[in-house]
Amino acid sequence: MLRRRRLGADLRRLREAAGLTGEQVIARVGWASASKLSRLENGRSRPDLADVLDLLDTYGVDGPERDELVGLARDAGNTRGWLREYPVMTHRQRAYAELESSCLDIREYAPAIVPGLLQTEGYAWVRILSSQPLQDADASRADPEAEVKARMARQKILNRDVDPPRYEAVLDEAALVGRGGSAEVLAEQLEHLNRLAQLPNVTLRVLTRESTVGESYLPHTAFSIYRFADSGDPETVAVEALAADIVLTDKPDVARYTTVFDWLREAALSPDLSQKWLAEAAHAGSPPRTPARPAPRPRRSESSAMDQ
Repeated sequence: MLRRRRLGADLRRLREAAGLTGEQVIARVGWASASKLSRLENGRSRPDLADVLDLLDTYGVDGPERDELVGLARDAGNTRGWLREYPVMTHRQRAYAELESSCLDIREYAPAIVPGLLQTEGYAWVRILSSQPLQDADASRADPEAEVKARMARQKILNRDVDPPRYEAVLDEAALVGRGGSAEVLAEQLEHLNRLAQLPNVTLRVLTRESTVGESYLPHTAFSIYRFADSGDPETVAVEALAADIVLTDKPDVARYTTVFDWLREAALSPDLSQKWLAEAAHAGSPPRTPARPAPRPRRSESSAMDQ
């Protein structure tokens, strides 16, 4: 996904530098569809290497810049590995898998649902089956068993042998108890979270009902922040919504979500207290008593367009 966006932005820059309109480029390369170039420049379609080479010839690009863009096009268009490993993954889940695969670190906030990378098989079954009536035709035809297996395959990145990403999540209490499944499913999920929290690269924090975020700030929805190994790939935020997810790469937008995550981290229990909370909740089948915490210091009021 990120490689497609980078390639598209570079191709748009080269077209504009050459002083060409989209219609002129389409006429020169002989493409039948006028929307093909637009989809490519906006990162909405997987690039065909031959098409990219035609564009680079049209724009007169050669030397090291051409080599770099050809390599980027190969990365952006290579789907064979994904299709072998995740043959039935829905479009939305594959988009998350693509973001996760090359990360240095991942930060997530979960207000209502345990994130996919942390779900047990039983919990994933509940989530996938419960949402089926809301899916479009292509997604609803997917085999739930295969979809669960694909979600479990995504989780391998957390304990892979070579350079697993640093992972940190703030989990709202509402995502861990109550309506998310049967008592047995939730107890198993809580035990699984407690085990994951013991991995050296995983940090989990529980945001209890008593916690106050900033100056009584209320986060709007779940979100994930990704930082990548390739410095050319921008830090990215994915905001989860019902019909579609929003992917943000503009620095001011990413900075807002980073600030909110810092507030959430500060308001949540420490990693040690969170592990204790998870263990007690799994054993008792209900939320444990929240440990006493010092009162938060007043924060200087800041106006935010995100709280409107």
